[in-house]
Order: sequence, then C-alpha cells, then structure tokens
Amino acid sequence: MDIVVPIKFVPDLVEELEIDEGTGQLDRTFLRLVPNELDDHALEEALLLKEKHGGTITVVAIDSGDVDETLFTAVAKGADKVIKITGEGYEEGLSSHACVELLAKALGDLSYDVILTGTQAVDDVDGSVGGLLAAKLDLPYVGYVTKAVSEGGKLVVTKEYPGGLLAEVETDLPAVVGIQAAEQAPRYVVTSLVMDAMNNATIDETEGGEATATGAAEITAMRAPEKGEAAEMIAGDAGAVAEKLVQIMKEKGILS
Repeated sequence: MDIVVPIKFVPDLVEELEIDEGTGQLDRTFLRLVPNELDDHALEEALLLKEKHGGTITVVAIDSGDVDETLFTAVAKGADKVIKITGEGYEEGLSSHACVELLAKALGDLSYDVILTGTQAVDDVDGSVGGLLAAKLDLPYVGYVTKAVSEGGKLVVTKEYPGGLLAEVETDLPAVVGIQAAEQAPRYVVTSLVMDAMNNATIDETEGGEATATGAAEITAMRAPEKGEAAEMIAGDAGAVAEKLVQIMKEKGILS
C-alpha cells in the first residue's frame, strides 16, 4: 500500500499570538510554526498501515518556514520519501484552498493508494483540507477516522461520530482519509536517528508556483477574544451560599 501524508504547519499556540493592527491579520513577524498535531497522528496511522500491509510512505510539506527537521524526523520514523513544495510568499500564510491547490499539483506525478491527513488543524477547525483535496482529485473522502485497515483492495476505517458513536466505513481506493486520532500515540524517535536521516536522506523539492485560493473566504479582520468579568466567589456555609444563589437568580430574572 502506497500512502501519502501531507504535513501542515500551524501557529504554535504556546506562544502569544498577536494581531497586526495595520492589516487586521495575524502578525507573523515572530510567529513560530509547528507541525499540525493531527497530521502527526496521520503519519502514525500510515506507519501502522505500512507495518501491517507493506508499501511506501511519502510525506509532503509546503515550505512555510523551517520544515526540513520535521521531514527528516518523518524519515527517522519510517517514511520512505519526503517532498518539500517551494515557492514565494508561502511563509506569509496560506488558506486551506491555496494549500489544496499546491498539494494537488505536487501529487500529480505520484502513485498512491490512500492519502492520510489530519482531520483538522488549529487554524482550520472545520477540517476542510481533506475534503477539499478529495474533491480536487475526484476521490472519496472519510473524516474523523481512528483506525484504518486494508481489506480486499478496499480500505475499512473506523469513523467517530459525536457522542462516542463509532461506525465502520468501507471505501474504494484511492481515497483521502482524515485522521482524528491514530490507533496509538505518535511514536517518538531519538535525536540520533533524526541526525542520521539528515546525513543520509534527501528532501525532494518541487516548485509549487503561485498559490491561488479560488473559493476561499476572505478574512478582513481578526481580534482576540474579549475577556469576561471576573467570577464572583460566594463564601459561607451551604445555607448561606444557597440563599445567595437564589438572590442572584432572582435579580437576573431566572427565578421569580
């Protein structure tokens, strides 16, 4: 089974994000980008599929910054090939539609049975990349998947629904699958293996060209969430607290 795993880089939420007052967009001057967590789960699920069924894994990333270490780490984990999509202005941020245009172009010359991508990202909580990529490539798509198994030339996946409901879905191949969580936590690799990959592996580069975003929503402004008022702590024994709560609810019209 030949698998492709696109890796997206997103803002590190550990850092304090700021809005550029001049543009109304995210200030990327000192922005730190990290691999999307669920894409790491997609890579782990790809590695599990490879261990079960054989085949190859190709990891693809858009050159939005320092992506080389992540690609070499993928090699250290077991990826067979890594590709970096290069082009002007990618570090300024790309919409999901633009990312899909670049990925579809890069995948044009590749042979694959399945594309595994994270169900969503912190800057794309509606999880549109997987579905958009499937539509662009005219392939079936299944999202929110927690397990994938190859059976009889098809892929059988476990899909998670709200409320903890699970369903098994069978799809023809090739297909695009959005991973919500891999069957096990993404594996850790020691630094020595990453260094070995840096010394012996090669990152293939492909020119992406202009990143168009046809159909994407236009973002005109951003703002930080407004802080609410501080909570009121009610002191006293149970009876006093209950009496105070009743008084507050009456004042707010909740109780008559």
